[in-house]
Amino acid sequence: MADTAETAGTTGIQGSYDDLFAAVPDALAATLADGDAGGSVAVFVDGEPVVDVWGGFVDAERTVPWERDTIVNVFSVTKTMTALCALILADRGELDVDAPVARYWPEFAAAGKDGVLVRHLLSHTAGLPDWFGSVEEIYDWSAATARLAGQAPEWEPGSAAGYHSLTQGFLVGEVVRRITGRSVGEYFAAEVAGPLGADFHIGLAAEHDHRVGLTIPPPGKDEGYTASAPGADASLPRATAFRVRDGNSVAWRRAQIPAASGFGNARSVARVQSVMAGGGATAGVRLLSEAGCERAWVEQFSGEDRRLGMSVRWGLGYGLFGSSYGWGGWGGALVMVEPAARMAVAYVPNQMREPALDTRGMEVVMSVYDGLTGLRG
Repeated sequence: MADTAETAGTTGIQGSYDDLFAAVPDALAATLADGDAGGSVAVFVDGEPVVDVWGGFVDAERTVPWERDTIVNVFSVTKTMTALCALILADRGELDVDAPVARYWPEFAAAGKDGVLVRHLLSHTAGLPDWFGSVEEIYDWSAATARLAGQAPEWEPGSAAGYHSLTQGFLVGEVVRRITGRSVGEYFAAEVAGPLGADFHIGLAAEHDHRVGLTIPPPGKDEGYTASAPGADASLPRATAFRVRDGNSVAWRRAQIPAASGFGNARSVARVQSVMAGGGATAGVRLLSEAGCERAWVEQFSGEDRRLGMSVRWGLGYGLFGSSYGWGGWGGALVMVEPAARMAVAYVPNQMREPALDTRGMEVVMSVYDGLTGLRG
């Protein structure tokens, strides 16, 4: 790959890229020129990086440069990592996605949830989309999972979808824990990140704090800014709101919140998800079979999502977008997997924008396709 050249002065892009993909660092530079603090982009094809670039700053004051090993909270991109853990267990015959959740977690059968299947958890159709506990309670795994085990579903499980923005991680993560005896963060570290050499963490140790770029709120907002879907129904019961301040806290980093507290950069996100792009293997490391990988792309739901307020298609842990699969995070992070091209693309910024106006991730993804055409040509 070719080294990058400095671009736009203090928003210079660093790293490396194949010449065919020159539009990608340009796309990242454009986000910085448009006011973003910092970010990283990576593209893996056939398990190898063809783009690995970063630039800008980790702080709102633009004084600390984004480094090669800078990591940030990718929020809901973490869901794809947690889903991968479940898919590996399913591929190994330790988890049946068509089984009731209560087979693995007996207490979960309470309040009419005996018919909730594991695949309902992965496809946001379980009827438990809202978190009504305190912010502090999510830092206590036992308290969080006990609350969800006792909660009644808000609709007939499997009949409708509603984005389980925070709850999905606890639900899937507790199934993983009941089967393996390890937390989802421990399982991910041992079975995924370790074998792949991926710098991604669900539950961040203090030794990595010096590398963390805190999330910067959208322009004109402060750390009291809260998450909300652009099309969310304001008439729904008011769930607990999470603020940028919460995501930037030490308690958030230390806790395992497997739907929202994963820390990494574009390189680590793309490296992990290149497993899914490569039929279950990447760079000589096989984590699951091709059939086990393809299971993720089987459509579980198509239609209006009750929480997102828009039409979606859900697979097992991934959103389905034509021939591509992936998901994005609150702060703007995005991962897309293109199995036909054996490609995984990740974009990880630290600067938020208002969700309804944030097209950065898709613009970065679109910049990749010219290079892919040249690579395959």
